[in-house]
Amino acid sequence: MTQKWTLIATTAMGLEAVAARELKDLGYNDLKVENGKIIFTGDPIDLCRSNLWLRTVDRIRLRVGYFKAVTFDSLFEQTKALPWANLLPEQAQFPVTGKSHKSVLHSVPDCQAIVKKAIVESLKQHYHKEWFQEDGPMYKIQVALDKDQVTLSIDTSGDGLHRRGYRRLHNEAPLKETLASAMILLSRWTPDQPFVDPFCGSGTLPIEAAMIGQNIAPGFNRSFVSESWPIIDPTCWTRARDEVESKANYDQPLMIMGSDIDHNMIELSEYNAQEAGFSGLITFKQMQVADFTTQSKYGCMIGNPPYGERMGSEQQIREICRSLGRLYKTNKTWSFYFISSYAQFESDFGRPASKKRKLYNGRIRTDFYQYFGKKYSD
Repeated sequence: MTQKWTLIATTAMGLEAVAARELKDLGYNDLKVENGKIIFTGDPIDLCRSNLWLRTVDRIRLRVGYFKAVTFDSLFEQTKALPWANLLPEQAQFPVTGKSHKSVLHSVPDCQAIVKKAIVESLKQHYHKEWFQEDGPMYKIQVALDKDQVTLSIDTSGDGLHRRGYRRLHNEAPLKETLASAMILLSRWTPDQPFVDPFCGSGTLPIEAAMIGQNIAPGFNRSFVSESWPIIDPTCWTRARDEVESKANYDQPLMIMGSDIDHNMIELSEYNAQEAGFSGLITFKQMQVADFTTQSKYGCMIGNPPYGERMGSEQQIREICRSLGRLYKTNKTWSFYFISSYAQFESDFGRPASKKRKLYNGRIRTDFYQYFGKKYSD
């Protein structure tokens, strides 16, 4: 019988609904959406597929236990009672990290130590050993307490899923790949339309758009820590990667351009695009946003303009917002999407957004301003 696991897709705050939509598109419908995570059920191949395909998720965790604990004894006994030996081989490395929020057990170091000790005791009983070398596959365990509810889980991803494997170099204020993908997915852009990022920096938005446009899985070019786990048959990863290859549409034409006022950023973007396999498929051009022109009836401009904590003086930011507003007036059948923490964005842009959504760029609270284009008429 195929083993079923409870899996947790963790996200940045504000991206839960986008990630849930991704999971539904992959065929997972029994979802529980909570702050910063989506819980779903899957077998080993679903663990592989979710790691490979999800664009807006930080990592995939395998939940081992979920229970209430308000004493250290309770935490120890309930942790020890879980079937750790069904997951961890005798040689497993299993460091424990933790976090606690509004819980009686608020000392994270103590919780980590107790969980570690409980797992060791559980493994001792199963393997009949007193000492574990911990020189085998890696199983990073997390104990997370939230209002006295304990979640014990194992990271299946390794490096965060925003690490696609193409961005070896970046600028001083890079946009995380997961957030860039979320912005594109929220825009509902399709590859039959032009895509423009006028503040391309290291090229993250254009590259993520190209991957979405050609249906290339974001994890196709990287490895995952759970690939070394004995509990996952290697054929699961083979099947999941075969699916990734079969569903990619490398022949899909792309009309994607990234521009930046800094020529160093153009060189950086071109390098990263080449690393991602899109050399010659994405156009990069040095220019200021005010100089953008187009003959296309429809299109999508998505950008991460300079703002406050990130970079740029307030006067520069105001002028950029005004330039964007002028572009909107002259390209009313285009749709425009910008992320910014600048409170006066709409005022300087010249009109309120069609829709606004709160997102976090790292620890910076931002708004995602969405201006929908009008239907073109001859």
